[in-house]
Amino acid sequence: MNILLYVAQVASLGATNFTVDAPLAAPTAAPTFVDEFDATMIDRMKWRFDTSRNAAGWYNNERQYYAEARRENARIEDGALVIEARRETLTKARFSDWGGQAYTSAKLVTRAPLGYGFYEVRAKLPCGRGAWPAIWMLPSTGTWPDMGEIDIMEMVGWDANVIHATLHTGAFNHAKGTQRGAQRRVATACTAFHRYQLEWRADTITVGVDGRAYMRVKNDQPGGAAAWPFTRPYELILNLAVGGDWGGKKGIDDRAFPQRLTVDYVRYWKR
Repeated sequence: MNILLYVAQVASLGATNFTVDAPLAAPTAAPTFVDEFDATMIDRMKWRFDTSRNAAGWYNNERQYYAEARRENARIEDGALVIEARRETLTKARFSDWGGQAYTSAKLVTRAPLGYGFYEVRAKLPCGRGAWPAIWMLPSTGTWPDMGEIDIMEMVGWDANVIHATLHTGAFNHAKGTQRGAQRRVATACTAFHRYQLEWRADTITVGVDGRAYMRVKNDQPGGAAAWPFTRPYELILNLAVGGDWGGKKGIDDRAFPQRLTVDYVRYWKR
């Protein structure tokens, strides 16, 4: 990626000022983009691995090394994608871009950018203290936060079962304390699969879970692109970070690792 990211989410990320409660139904037509993860291997025509910051270290003071197509960290298992974060030390002899991290994980990014439409990711989340799973979107180029960021689902293990949906832009982001979002408690987020959903329209972004919206942000603020940069396709990202300014706010419980983000399917309907 040709992306210069500023410091991303920190402990104050969980904005609650755009809460809504409304139905949110997936389309009945066939999806435009879909991965049911029913093959034996991750489809490299659909997904790439982001390893770009391994040597320098990842943003937010995160503690993981993101492996490239390493089965221990990303694999298809029982009809689902498993992203596994592990407590382990690598070597530069085998991993030339290893930056000294004490944890490994994986970060998958769609090869094709996706735009307006409906997204649904059915997933079961990890809840160990120090785990930081995310389902989110960024454009392939730009400077954060001006480029915009759509967080469909984030959760930190020390606050298990509380999911967050957030938007970041040049005018509205956590660094200014103006990020727009909401949170929702999902009592079985760590023990059962749930459908994390996004409806992205030109004038509205709505995020929900299991057919119920809990965050809605409208394109109704002055500021042009600084307020609403969501006018071009973004890439969908699935990752499991370890520690960091938010995920590691209350430390990392090494006894809880390995931790898994399990994804049953990814579906996208273009609008």
